[in-house]
Amino acid sequence: MTAASAPRSPARDAGAPFGAVGLVAIGLICQEVGASFAVLLFPAVGPIGMVALRLAFSAVVLLAIARPRLRGHSRSDWLTVIAFGVALALMNALFYEALARVSLGATITIEVLGPLVLSIVLSRRASSWLWAVLAFAGVVILSQGSFGDLDPVGVAFAFGAAALWAAYILLSARTGARFARLDGLAVAMTVGAIITVPFGITSAGPAIFQPNILLLGAAVALLSSTIPYTLELVALRRLPSATFSILMSLSPAIATTAGFLILGQTFTWVAFVAIGLVITASIGAVLSASRTAQAGQTDAGLGEPLS
Repeated sequence: MTAASAPRSPARDAGAPFGAVGLVAIGLICQEVGASFAVLLFPAVGPIGMVALRLAFSAVVLLAIARPRLRGHSRSDWLTVIAFGVALALMNALFYEALARVSLGATITIEVLGPLVLSIVLSRRASSWLWAVLAFAGVVILSQGSFGDLDPVGVAFAFGAAALWAAYILLSARTGARFARLDGLAVAMTVGAIITVPFGITSAGPAIFQPNILLLGAAVALLSSTIPYTLELVALRRLPSATFSILMSLSPAIATTAGFLILGQTFTWVAFVAIGLVITASIGAVLSASRTAQAGQTDAGLGEPLS
């Protein structure tokens, strides 16, 4: 019996969500610190070069650790994991292109709208769209100079990354259900690396092969991809997609702090208002999603025959 199919005890199930939340929080901290270090490499290799380094090193590490089994999977399984890899590549490319033009805190505040909207859609409550309005108000305030003038192209890239972040959450959950352990993540990361490495080498040129650049790229890969994606994949096996989406609301605050401490990026008090609105909207949305899930379980129970 595999770990995925083994029955879990009630005690383990009761404690699992709290452990999963901790995994997501640690992953987010690593991710934003890694993003800060990645910005420091932009002058040398550019955004796409950084994506190539990040995914290539992550793929190598995950393949070595997971040693994924490639046999015994259906066509549907392979389509899912390939789609996951494509989403990883595009999400990271758009994110770094945004980061090259917009501060880390502003980029993440916009990007987190993807998981937020996903949570609202999954909740299937009309009232949940009020949280979307609140989040939109936060983004509008964000554009009023709270992080300085926002480059419109960078903002567009950030919104694109937001959409792909939502797709990443869904595909990561499906991949985790179809592939044991870290097998699916390792394969998806390899797909993403195959897509981005040729573009990264072309855009960065010989600089991408310098030993110091490779070393820093490996560090960014561990912090930004290998560690957080592994923790998130494990967490998604214990948490509903909607709940996981809302935990992403921690990202703007963590990113703004990392940008200030590591990159020296400044912001005004208006930024706190904007970030606060987005985080509040995220918390409200997850509570709405939780109520919907509980209502669905109650309705299902009412429809079952008595034994």
